[in-house]
Amino acid sequence: MDRLLVAAVVAGVVVAVVVWAQRRSPGPQPVPSPTIPSAVRRSDFDRPEAPWLVVVFTSRTCATCEGVLERARPLESPEVAVVEAEVADRPDLHAAYGIDSVPVTLVVDAAGEVVTSFAGPVSSAHLWAAVAEAREPGSTPPDCSDGH
Repeated sequence: MDRLLVAAVVAGVVVAVVVWAQRRSPGPQPVPSPTIPSAVRRSDFDRPEAPWLVVVFTSRTCATCEGVLERARPLESPEVAVVEAEVADRPDLHAAYGIDSVPVTLVVDAAGEVVTSFAGPVSSAHLWAAVAEAREPGSTPPDCSDGH
């Protein structure tokens, strides 16, 4: 009987400590959204004369970045410049545009306005559809053009 009473007291103390600790912890913190610029200076990137620019902000330490860049490269054409902005090679661009996470992919028009962007991994279908829709609005079915 004494052991049962001691076990009940110990269990009560443990429960009280857990409840107290949970009330003191701030709980889950919101994850900040990555910074996405609304415009870029086309002269900061290769082929500023191309009507369209796809820029992929990357880092050599980012496992996802290489896949995003591989999916963007086939878009290269006389009309579309595809440029990698790797943080170790171009820290100036990351700083100038406030890029604080990678990969970030931008689809940019001739005036430097970001018309579509993706933070994180993006499928070929979504990236290619976003570029097609930017170049010719209405050309992509609604379920394929959900850029951010």
